[in-house]
Amino acid sequence: MIHGVRVQDPYRWLEDEKSQEVRAWTRAMDGHARKRLAALPGRDTLARRLAELSYVESVGAPQRRGARFFFERQHKDKEKRVYYFRQGEKGPIKVLLDPNTMSKDGSVSVLGVFPDFQGRRAAYKLSQNNADESTLFVMDVGTGKVSDRDTIGGAKYAHPAWTPDGKGFYYTRLPVDPSIPAADRPGHAEVYFHRLGTDPAKDPLVHPKTGDSRTFLWPELSRDGRYLFVYKATGWSNTEIFWKDLKAGPRAAFQPFVAPPAGTQALYDLYAWKGWFYVMTNEGSPRYRLFRADPRRPARDKWQEIVPEQTDAVLSSFAIRGGRLVLQYLRNASTEVRIATLEGKVLRQVAFPGIGTATQWKGNPEDDTAYYAFTSFTRPTTIYRTSVSKGDRSVYFQLSLPLDPEPYQVSQVFYPSKDGTKVSMFLVHRKDLRRDGSSPTMLYGYGGFNVNLTPYFSASFFAWLEQGGLVAIPNLRGGGEYGEAWHRAGMLLQKQNTFDDFIAAARFLVKEGYSRPERIAIRGGSNGGLLVGAAMVQAPDLFRAVACHVPLLDMVRYHKFGSGRTWIAEYGSAEDPAQFKALHAYSPYHHVVKGTAYPALLMLSADSDDRVDPMHARKFTAALRWASASPQPVLLRVEEKAGHGGGDMIKKTVARTADEMAFLLAQLGVVPKAILPATGAPPTKTP
Repeated sequence: MIHGVRVQDPYRWLEDEKSQEVRAWTRAMDGHARKRLAALPGRDTLARRLAELSYVESVGAPQRRGARFFFERQHKDKEKRVYYFRQGEKGPIKVLLDPNTMSKDGSVSVLGVFPDFQGRRAAYKLSQNNADESTLFVMDVGTGKVSDRDTIGGAKYAHPAWTPDGKGFYYTRLPVDPSIPAADRPGHAEVYFHRLGTDPAKDPLVHPKTGDSRTFLWPELSRDGRYLFVYKATGWSNTEIFWKDLKAGPRAAFQPFVAPPAGTQALYDLYAWKGWFYVMTNEGSPRYRLFRADPRRPARDKWQEIVPEQTDAVLSSFAIRGGRLVLQYLRNASTEVRIATLEGKVLRQVAFPGIGTATQWKGNPEDDTAYYAFTSFTRPTTIYRTSVSKGDRSVYFQLSLPLDPEPYQVSQVFYPSKDGTKVSMFLVHRKDLRRDGSSPTMLYGYGGFNVNLTPYFSASFFAWLEQGGLVAIPNLRGGGEYGEAWHRAGMLLQKQNTFDDFIAAARFLVKEGYSRPERIAIRGGSNGGLLVGAAMVQAPDLFRAVACHVPLLDMVRYHKFGSGRTWIAEYGSAEDPAQFKALHAYSPYHHVVKGTAYPALLMLSADSDDRVDPMHARKFTAALRWASASPQPVLLRVEEKAGHGGGDMIKKTVARTADEMAFLLAQLGVVPKAILPATGAPPTKTP
């Protein structure tokens, strides 16, 4: 009984991952699923095609640190990306870290590399099985020697902020005390300073724990090393920033720099450069604006607005490159970039080759040279090298894949949701698609945590297109594509709007002749797994098949597991009566009804997921296997030695995606055919 309501939970026993009975049940489910999936027609054909699209040469944009350039490279004959550096832009390339050599079974993963500003040392994080939990190490870049004095555990949320001299860094550390429940650990996060060569156990505390497991805490240091900032974020709608001038001495106390006005919430992002603080915020401006503040007069009423809020575009991020502001906008969920002076005067707009997404803008604030990547649903990633001041650009790296994008097109449509709200959706399909309801359709969504679903190239999407399919991606409320108001309209007590938007997208595709229910498969992961779980129990007759990745599905108890408490600001908690009412009203696990003809389900879980507990996948699968009156399969596939993002080896991704695509296509009546690799693709341009 919760707040006077009887809550059914017949599969509570499946929460205990240490139970021998639960382990046996999970092995049986996984074995059954893999046997069924391996026998699907065309499964191996899909695997071969996905391997062709995945085992390729690719290079990431470089980052200059001192005289050295650091970058990542994916080799077509290796399972994991390799981290490199070179002296100057054209110097000999040397290996920094190669995770392919760190374990025989590929279980060791690199979760981040953080070189200091001179490029002399690099901090990096290693994890087991691509889980979020990690350990921080420090390497001398020139010699490759890893320090035996600078190993730091509890680095799950650590992103080192180096001092200008490279002698130490500020970082976030979690306790590794096993007596602290996993769900409570974020409230114990603290900020420390580590000086290289000293015992991490004696690192001085910089900012104490909040004691609130709903919060995140992390440090940032100004490039000149003068100003230290500590961010406190409660969910994805509220940040506070505390700061101190280190010139005032190590004992100087933190002062609040920004906090939302009383009774409201807002997001702030700050960058300090040459005596000014640049602050992007949605305070009073749901589509964001940019201010400039003088640290000598930091009061809120002294800030100068230099980039006002736009009425038709969202300021999604900003950077300082080459002494200019790089302002990145979203207009109808597609990238637009403007270059402006540090006073906010727009100088020009960057031209892109169509609807797509520009990312990275790697570089230093003082360097005129910057690198950015551009991609779209039918255009593999190209990295450009550009002069920020002049605007000229050249191709730094162009990914070449054995495919022909010419027969396909990307369009954007708008449709009404249940309450009349207009929602945008990308459609990707062959140019000769017939709107007779016959297209095998993959409807993919997310809709949460202020995340933007913008155009990007995906091997799984393209493999689907090559089988005659249509890919539909709506920009649901809960995401950030249209600003903070759009995000808030799909969170907390308004979360049902996200599911209504998704279901309305399927109804639109049927109404407009793109597809029909028996030809629609839905797909989503994590928060998107919650999305497809809710959609299938709320509208089971609208879809034929569901692929649900590492999901949240028991919304009454989610906050008791994994990183769940950090999402309370987004979803709410069953401990609050009003929030419990909303959560219980849509919680997919609690709305599985005996005798309902549910769509086919492929549940994809991971045994080392320490973000979203696999108990969600187990409980929902068990409930659906008991309840469904349809003859369609309900399968649970468990990835071994994999975290929330799956295993980080290409072969694991190929195998999992081949299983998933074969399952969905089989349910839609499509037998995958072999695709001859395109021969006219341009050669890979390698820097």
